[in-house]
Amino acid sequence: MKDRPLILAAIALAIPAIAADAPNFAGEYADKKFLKGQGVFQLSLEQKGNVVSVFFSAAHNDGSGAAPEADGTGNVTSKDTVDFKWEDSFKNAGTGTITRSGSDVILSIKTTRVTDSRCLVFYGQDMRLKPAGKK
Repeated sequence: MKDRPLILAAIALAIPAIAADAPNFAGEYADKKFLKGQGVFQLSLEQKGNVVSVFFSAAHNDGSGAAPEADGTGNVTSKDTVDFKWEDSFKNAGTGTITRSGSDVILSIKTTRVTDSRCLVFYGQDMRLKPAGKK
């Protein structure tokens, strides 16, 4: 029992070190040639520790159809990915996963509630997004 304060102190020091090891996902990402050059998809990530705020928007270049904007919140997992839930401006909702691939991110979006199917063209699996400013 004499060692209990020492053990608690060691644990308290280790927790911030473990949290600091979370990969950094924060940044702006985009695919400016989305939908075979017919649209654009933009993603913004803000991170505090293991909590990641996710914002994304998509639109057709010619302004046709829906142009959803969405936000959500997720957490960095033990697999160095971000798992998140989202809802868009058309009340569609779902889940998503973000993984790193060098300086890019790979975004996968699943819908769990569809209220406006025009948005579905923007939601898919394994979408590669580059840091904003890169082509």
